[in-house]
Amino acid sequence: MMAFVWRATLLSVTVAIMLSWGCGKPRRPASPTQYAGGVTIRGRTWQVELADTAELRYRGLSDRRELPEGAGMLFVYPAPQPMTFCMRKCLIPLDIAFIGSDLRVVNMCTMEVEPYGLDTRTYHSSAPAQFALEVPRGALAAAGVQVGDRVEFSSDIPPAAKAEPGP
Repeated sequence: MMAFVWRATLLSVTVAIMLSWGCGKPRRPASPTQYAGGVTIRGRTWQVELADTAELRYRGLSDRRELPEGAGMLFVYPAPQPMTFCMRKCLIPLDIAFIGSDLRVVNMCTMEVEPYGLDTRTYHSSAPAQFALEVPRGALAAAGVQVGDRVEFSSDIPPAAKAEPGP
């Protein structure tokens, strides 16, 4: 009789632990991408994720299988600098707009997918920039974005001075 009580108690404790770990119930899907705010150029707004730390800027959009229309990533640096980007482990073609500290488009490039793991092609800002906006390929042209256009950030985007230094 004592063995039965002991086994029942052990079984109850095991079930309680498994439920607290999430076992035995359906797993929730990963949370959707958290957008930090909007970047608007020529009346077109992209909801962006922020890359404002060295680690996030290095990772960028690597290993993403898609980037929804109207979405993008904003790379934020604490000070203007010459920028060089590549398509490290990037699976989708992108447009990039380099943006100066005066919030004007410095230049733009279309970045093509390379064989996975290679990053032989580089894309440069034509002048020091403090921000870089990556969006799906063709989105900048579709919006009519041109060099010199004014860029607006929503109030949700923190000041660049809060960005972490580094690459």
